[in-house]
Amino acid sequence: MIRVVLATLLSHYRRHPGQLAMLLLGLWVAGALWSGVQAINASAKDNYARAEALLGGSLVRLERDNGAPLTHDDFVALRRAGVPVSPLLEGERVTDSGVRLTLVGIDPFTLPSGSSLGSTEGQLQNFIAPPWQVRLAPDTQVQLGEVARLQNGTVLPPMVADSGLSPNMAVMDMAIAAQLLQAGDKITALIGRFEQVPAGFRQVTSAGPGELTQSFHLNLTAMALLALVVGLFIVQAALGLALEQRLGLLRTLRALGVPGRSLTGLLALELLLLGLLGAVAGLVSGVWLAGRLLPDVAATLQSLYDANVSAGLSLPWHYWLGGMGVTLGGLLLAGSGVLWRASRLPLLELGQAQAWRAGFQRQLRLQRWLGAVAALLALACGLWLSMSAAGEGLLAGFGLVATILLAAALWLPPLLGGLLDGLLPLARRRPLTQWALADMQLQLPRLSLAMMALLIALAANLGVSSMVGGFRLTFLDWLEQRLLADLYLRPPAAEFERIHAWLGQRPEVQTILTTARAETELLEVTAGKRLRRLHVPLAIAGITPAPVLVARWPLLTPEQRQAAWQGLQRGGAFINEQLARREGITTGDRLTMAVPGGIKTVTVAGIYPDYGNPRGELVLTTAQVQQWFGVPPEAMGIVLAPGARAGPPRRQLSERFNVTVQDQREVKQTATTIFERTFAITRALNALTLAVAALALLATLLAQAGALRRRLATIRALGVSRHRLLAVQLAQFAGLALTTGLLAIPLGIAITACLVWGINVAAFGWRLPLHLFPGEMAVTLMMAVLVALLAAALPVLRLWRTPPRALLAEEENP
Repeated sequence: MIRVVLATLLSHYRRHPGQLAMLLLGLWVAGALWSGVQAINASAKDNYARAEALLGGSLVRLERDNGAPLTHDDFVALRRAGVPVSPLLEGERVTDSGVRLTLVGIDPFTLPSGSSLGSTEGQLQNFIAPPWQVRLAPDTQVQLGEVARLQNGTVLPPMVADSGLSPNMAVMDMAIAAQLLQAGDKITALIGRFEQVPAGFRQVTSAGPGELTQSFHLNLTAMALLALVVGLFIVQAALGLALEQRLGLLRTLRALGVPGRSLTGLLALELLLLGLLGAVAGLVSGVWLAGRLLPDVAATLQSLYDANVSAGLSLPWHYWLGGMGVTLGGLLLAGSGVLWRASRLPLLELGQAQAWRAGFQRQLRLQRWLGAVAALLALACGLWLSMSAAGEGLLAGFGLVATILLAAALWLPPLLGGLLDGLLPLARRRPLTQWALADMQLQLPRLSLAMMALLIALAANLGVSSMVGGFRLTFLDWLEQRLLADLYLRPPAAEFERIHAWLGQRPEVQTILTTARAETELLEVTAGKRLRRLHVPLAIAGITPAPVLVARWPLLTPEQRQAAWQGLQRGGAFINEQLARREGITTGDRLTMAVPGGIKTVTVAGIYPDYGNPRGELVLTTAQVQQWFGVPPEAMGIVLAPGARAGPPRRQLSERFNVTVQDQREVKQTATTIFERTFAITRALNALTLAVAALALLATLLAQAGALRRRLATIRALGVSRHRLLAVQLAQFAGLALTTGLLAIPLGIAITACLVWGINVAAFGWRLPLHLFPGEMAVTLMMAVLVALLAAALPVLRLWRTPPRALLAEEENP
């Protein structure tokens, strides 16, 4: 009997293949987006795990406590003192094909066991003796080809694949690494296993890639979950209509003796079978989608977070089970309401469509209360976020966005219902308009889910697009202010003074901006009489306060620009926004930091924006950095006189000193390209989410197209022309979508504010200015109306081709 009943239930989809197609389509697109993003996250986490395992879980990394650079003599002194340390040299170089490699030099004889860096593939002799060997991840080796050269023409040693290494990492012997990095006897750090840190040194703790990228992956997961929810709206709409159209069949089966529990169980089994089919299709499509988007994700993680992620998928076994589980779980959640209502409908009312709609008013009242609860939760998340320190409260930020979207979606059907109730009295003298409004009231129970999906998709699209657009404007403006020089070069330390002197004699050179960098530790912060001890790592940058730089360097308080620069030139310091927010530092506070041979205290003269930098940074004059930390100048920027061309000095520098000179336009173009690629996945997911919302509306309209034509039969028979009737139908859906789009605009602005003022500060430690784009809002309204018109086009086209006699026949035989 069970087999016969199940076959009877499934026969409905043979008569209505469109409903089956929309049901499977909803599962497919929802599962594909969710599975694709989870495949990206799983591959990235696998790369992070490989990176964290390189040095072994128990190895300690040491640097000098005064911030001075380490040398080979420090390694020799500690080894002679019986401290089991091993030298480590790191640096970045770019190949002639544009691949940025992290060169890592090791000493395999002193490296402690348990580190994958110490495993030398092949013969040890080949690794430590000329021509040496360089170990790379397999995909990086494929990317570089048979022979790899750096931008200066130096050929890398023979390459050996090592699957335990992270992408874009090249491990080699210390000797060849020092040559390629031109490091001399300097080393980056000392690593080893010991319970007590040696005197004169400090343990370096840095945020792992998992911490730095947590917000990015959480954002991707949130967008995928949004797409999953919107896709499940399609499923719920298709399931609801399929069950409504089978009410007569359910009544017959019950009258023939099929128990109610058995019938509900078979409906659940039907749901599971269809769900497995749609989930498998979504999982396979998700892997394909992840493969297309992963290169852009890898570029994002590399440019924003300095985390290396392979462009190839690496999926663990639990990914497949998780993808199936989430899709099927969402399906059961979407269908649970339909199954519950079907199990509670009385036998004698199963064949009455009105029984299905009788509870809609109760449903609207429930949605009002649930929307109020969601709004209260949004308020609680907002308070929690406002009281959190910078860099904290990320979950509260995402909770705020989620609850705002949920409250708006729950309140949308009551708002639309109230609007229709209010418009009906105004149309008393226009019978056709009054009928159209009443017909929309009748369709609202079916259209409410699609409108909720459309509202969420439009608001999320507008919010994320405004955030990305604002970030783009702010970033380009900040880049224009920071990249002041026309030419940039990083000469070797031995050639720096000679190049500087030569440039000083060139008439086309107006200003030379030299920079320097160092690393140290922030020890104390003094605000008035309040002293706080911190001991946090701190990056030091040196700049040249020339007039052209003073006029354009960005500050968070531009009205205090003159006082800030005077303070810097008197020995004060600038700090970036990340450090200021994270540690609660304001202008006028005094910072104590370690320097070679002692400590130094400076006063904060200003705070500047530093977009994309996750670290705390302090800026001094270049001369002060060189004097305190004993470091050579790092780079120089050349500001040309007005009207001077950049070509001749660039060519002469390259020919005379054999150095690479970058044009500002190239640097800016490269940075802009990285930015655009960084947010490519965001735009792709936005477009896909909106497409899913359009499919939800299309599925709803196609599913109820038959009932719609039957309602139009009488109106058409009363003499309303076909053109006018079709215009009314299009106006109905366009008006409903326009209203939803108008409601999505303030919701999208609220989402944008939450993203730039809440989530961005919690994730990165800096705040973006809020930019609103009227053009984006107009596009949102146009997209809402266009989506509705496209979704209504197929049913309307079918109505256009149906003669009045056929419409009346459908009315007689529903």
